[in-house]
Amino acid sequence: MTDIINGLGRATAYGALGVVLLVLGIFLIDALTPGKLGRQIWEERNRNAALLLSSALLGIGGIVFTSIWTTYDDFGKGLASTAAFGLLGLVMMAVAFLVVDLVTPGRLGATLVEREPHPAVWVTASCNLAVSAIVSASIA
Repeated sequence: MTDIINGLGRATAYGALGVVLLVLGIFLIDALTPGKLGRQIWEERNRNAALLLSSALLGIGGIVFTSIWTTYDDFGKGLASTAAFGLLGLVMMAVAFLVVDLVTPGRLGATLVEREPHPAVWVTASCNLAVSAIVSASIA
């Protein structure tokens, strides 16, 4: 019974950390794009914004999953590692976004929240997932 209780406690801690990282991902994408992201997606039904946010959330989820899966035997160290790799993933996604913005014409953030579907959103979403995969692969 103690194993179950300990497992539930660890799952709760990792789950809460995962939710915090996902929320930080939402704030990050909101900061990188013009306007309010929630309004773009839920009120204006902007598919570009939804795809961009979805790719970031899937990427962060993948990093958190990999970190938990390969976690240390020491619970505290595993939790700290998951937080560190999750934050690294968010930073690297932001850097990748800014680099793509630098090497492409116009303002990427504005392009990604246009009402009309735009191919740049697929490139940026793929970049989010690629960065997440790279960070996940680096977790030992």
